[in-house]
Amino acid sequence: MSTEAVRFISAAIAIFALYGIGTSMGNYFSNWTSAVARNPEANEKIKTFGMIGFVAIEFIALMTFVVAVLILFK
Repeated sequence: MSTEAVRFISAAIAIFALYGIGTSMGNYFSNWTSAVARNPEANEKIKTFGMIGFVAIEFIALMTFVVAVLILFK
């Protein structure tokens, strides 16, 4: 197997992690919406923690993408 093929396979495996990230973001915002629907007054209290969680999940997604790009173009 050539080195180029190994790089492509490695990048695909790295991008496959985005499936889990997308699923976790869907669950996260689904639960957040349910919590706000049950108690609308608590929206301001949980908004800060919600945004911190969103940033953490998005950071993992960006780092996964960066790793895949580094594998491909190195």
